[in-house]
Amino acid sequence: MTRMSQTIRIPDGFVEELKARIRPSDVIGRKVKLVKKGKEWVGLSPFTAEKTPSFYVNDQKRIFKCFSSGMGGDVISFVMETERLSFMEAVEKLAEEAGMSLPKASPEAAEEYDHRKRLQAACEAAAAYFEDRLQSSEGVAARAYLEGRGLLPAAWRRHRLGYSPDDWRKTIEHLKTQGFTMPEILEAGLAKESDKGGEPYDAFRGRLMFPIPDSRGGIIAFGGRGLTPDAKPKYLNSGDTPLFHKSRVLYRYKAAREALGHGEGGGLIVCEGYMDAIALAEAGFGEAVAPLGTALTEEQISLLWRAGPEPVLCFDGDKAGLGAAFRAIDRALPHVEPGRSLYFVLLPDGMDPDDLIRASGPAAMAEALENRLALSELLWRRERDSEPLDTPERQAGLDARLMAAAAQIKHAGVRAAYERDLKARMRDHFWQLRQSNRSKDNRKRPGSGHNPASGESGQSALKSGAPAKLRGLGAIVRAIDSPYLLSLGDETLAASVFPDPDVSQIRDCVLDFVNAGKPIDRGALSAHLLETGNMRASRLLKDYPDTPQIAADGPEAREWLIALEQYMVVRSSDGQEPGSGTDAASGESTASPSAWRRRHQLVAERRALRARMNEAAGKVGES
Repeated sequence: MTRMSQTIRIPDGFVEELKARIRPSDVIGRKVKLVKKGKEWVGLSPFTAEKTPSFYVNDQKRIFKCFSSGMGGDVISFVMETERLSFMEAVEKLAEEAGMSLPKASPEAAEEYDHRKRLQAACEAAAAYFEDRLQSSEGVAARAYLEGRGLLPAAWRRHRLGYSPDDWRKTIEHLKTQGFTMPEILEAGLAKESDKGGEPYDAFRGRLMFPIPDSRGGIIAFGGRGLTPDAKPKYLNSGDTPLFHKSRVLYRYKAAREALGHGEGGGLIVCEGYMDAIALAEAGFGEAVAPLGTALTEEQISLLWRAGPEPVLCFDGDKAGLGAAFRAIDRALPHVEPGRSLYFVLLPDGMDPDDLIRASGPAAMAEALENRLALSELLWRRERDSEPLDTPERQAGLDARLMAAAAQIKHAGVRAAYERDLKARMRDHFWQLRQSNRSKDNRKRPGSGHNPASGESGQSALKSGAPAKLRGLGAIVRAIDSPYLLSLGDETLAASVFPDPDVSQIRDCVLDFVNAGKPIDRGALSAHLLETGNMRASRLLKDYPDTPQIAADGPEAREWLIALEQYMVVRSSDGQEPGSGTDAASGESTASPSAWRRRHQLVAERRALRARMNEAAGKVGES
């Protein structure tokens, strides 16, 4: 990075814009371990040796303060102090990080900044004029509309709402009286050239006006809503100007970022329009923003992540809203990384946030936000539901679509995590399809009442007493919670057959741990199953209620072994299946003490035989 001379003059406004784009805790947090405390971040001073934290960072005020050294200032001064840089070097470093081009060191660059400042002053003057007109007799229709939407005058002032007179040149003439030239008014997007060669005319006429601030709060553009049924278009935004590009700006961004609290986790709430953002803010969701009549762009998503790691995109619950959510997935997916993702809220069909709040109150909106969907979940649902999955070819198509989507992710670790997650979802879903088909087949058979548990019913199945499909799971979990039972019944466990394949997976995992000499721990087993793609087996094990400890030599151990032996692969001469409750050799009930002793002796004999075989194999190896 080429360093510039400290003597170069930076035009007015550049430094303030730079500081508005950078969150101090992000920059300072790379050098100081910060912990959130209220609205501030706290850490040990980087300037002195201390044991009790006295170093504070306030993102809202954009300052730091070190009480042990007495130093303080903004993010630029922090970089100057900690990296021994000049002012210009620190500005250049931070500008590069913020994606801002440092202005050229020339009188022309300073003149350009001064010109931009004039254009912003023109927008500010227009906003004040529109606010005044809203309160006049001209604004009666706009006021009626706002009152009909449940907004009172205090809210009008908070959001600086206004009204543009229904006249061709009133705004132009007012701005001229404020000292602005016609070229400035045109360039600021407040007037348009006539395509018939006549005089320029007002860009906004007879509309409810929404001033659009930049990241520092200065007005740079406007949105206007028509108030008559034949208004075309219903919403009209400023065109691109030297101040404003609608693809790079979010409505209410500065106010929402401040309401979020900077660094408290979560993220902004994105809705589709001005009125939705205002309705959310007035209902207590001050972190609401809105794009400006277009689908979210990559620049806007970057703005969202700059404010918080997990913004929530809240879309109308219709086909268009779902389409907007899907487009946002495709825009964001390449750029997700640890600590940077999206969540989604899909409202009831035909409703937007304003509708929901007015119909059911803020609590309903809070509930909708609480039930948000992760990006990975909505991606899965989109691809799963895009076509039927009734043939192997279509199932392979789902796999291809999901892996192609995951391949877009640039971060290798997140990409691998998505691939594992999506494959596990596929396995679970296809298992559910198979079980559903089997259930339908069983219902077709006369007298069949079997209804196996689906792939999503692990927790509910356990709570309802473990249906036949999950038989044997309780016996395995008891051995996991009381591992010394395995010294009594590991061979019986190995010889058992369970109706559910995921129960068998849990059993196999337990025996693998025993053979590898690993400690038997439910958390470790569940994690191992998850890592190897057995999501449902992991969930079944994790969700099963804790069982009481069993002593290896007590009566409960005998009861456990008797219960387990019901699943042993043993056939009697007449072909009797295991689990029938009858000893295959003697015909006695498996619950009888004599049957238990016989089987316990059989297991002991098997162990002794295996030990002798191992010993013999060792002697052969020595010779």
